[in-house]
Amino acid sequence: MRAHGLIMPLLALFAASSAWAADCPALLQGSLPELRGKGQVDLCQRFAGKPLVVVNTASYCGFAPQFEGLESTYKEYHEQGLEMLGVPSNDFKQEDADSEKTAKVCYANYGVTFTMTKTQAVRGKDATPLFVELAQQSSAPKWNFYKYVVDRKGKVVGNFSSLTKPDDPAFRAAIEKAIASQP
Repeated sequence: MRAHGLIMPLLALFAASSAWAADCPALLQGSLPELRGKGQVDLCQRFAGKPLVVVNTASYCGFAPQFEGLESTYKEYHEQGLEMLGVPSNDFKQEDADSEKTAKVCYANYGVTFTMTKTQAVRGKDATPLFVELAQQSSAPKWNFYKYVVDRKGKVVGNFSSLTKPDDPAFRAAIEKAIASQP
């Protein structure tokens, strides 16, 4: 009887989490390891129903100063619901294997406060599912600091090359479109 009393709540929890996962857009299925700490960033839990910018980063890339503009953009639009996810990658050979060094670049050097993950593959057969879905909806990143703007339903409304700075009017317009979208 005691086992039955434990199983029913677990089954209910599983059913609820399965329904929740089914409601989550394909783009946000799964989780990624957070840059600081040993936890996971549950993409659906953290970002579902919110406008989102996803950017693949690299600490030793010439575009790394864009962290400042990305942080400024995040702060400017965060009160309107915008979230931002930085995903370091060594796909273009410009990221350190040591997560502590990556964290220092992001947090200490550039003052990043938006969500960052540990290094992930963002292109090719080893790409993390998030970037597989981003590529299916738009295109795979062609270099570091490739930016994707995602609406509240998990659909890419714009993707921008490394050359596009965070204060670019087209990038800002895509963010505003994502913020205005309905969940």
